[in-house]
Amino acid sequence: MKAFWLFVLLAAPLHLWSQNILEVQVEGVESSDGLIQVALFTSRDGFLKTTGAYRTDSVKALKGTTRLLLDNLPPGTYALALFHDKNQNLKLDTNWIGIPKEPMGFSNARMKTFGPPSFEECRVDFRENGTISIRLE
Repeated sequence: MKAFWLFVLLAAPLHLWSQNILEVQVEGVESSDGLIQVALFTSRDGFLKTTGAYRTDSVKALKGTTRLLLDNLPPGTYALALFHDKNQNLKLDTNWIGIPKEPMGFSNARMKTFGPPSFEECRVDFRENGTISIRLE
């Protein structure tokens, strides 16, 4: 019986540091050209700035719905921003006043009339393996 409790005490901390997978279903992908680029943020500081991303990733775009897996992700609070990089230049193309020319999307929020949503509007509390859907606009 002592061995059982010893195992429980030693194994319990492993669960606290477990790494999980977040599956992102990107909906409304207009074509299979280019890439779907995603940035994962952990705080409002640096939100939507390239240097502020906790992690970035990309996957080949698939018309309709594109599936993206973010693995080895610790539990926490995140906000996701993504865009369809149609020309694969690895940046969000904008017009001369800064309005995006490529479709983008956010976790739990949509683009506002005069700019992007805030970190708080996009936040996702991630604790274990899960799936979220984000629609491109």
